[in-house]
Amino acid sequence: MHEMSLAENIIQLIEDAALEQQFTQVITVWLEIGQLACVEKESLRFYFDVVAQDSIARQSKLEIIEIPGQALCNQCNQDILITAYHAACPHCGSYALQVTQGNEMRIKELEVK
Repeated sequence: MHEMSLAENIIQLIEDAALEQQFTQVITVWLEIGQLACVEKESLRFYFDVVAQDSIARQSKLEIIEIPGQALCNQCNQDILITAYHAACPHCGSYALQVTQGNEMRIKELEVK
């Protein structure tokens, strides 16, 4: 259920930007979500639509861009793609991985009027 609070935070960021940049309507929101961010995308879409109803983003379209998980193996120094935090390096089998990408969530772009 943390997707509801994420949706509320997204709307708050959008409304703050609207005050600062003087726009009155949001048409599209492009949101980058890392594969490792533990966000249920369909649940976020649902709560975004609900929370946006009383905001500047009502009737806006939410576009989600998935960012793949990536890590650096501390054992063999290889950059690898991962789908979970507990993955092993496919090159050497080590679990000593440092996540370098895929755990983030950010608003990439807004289409506004």
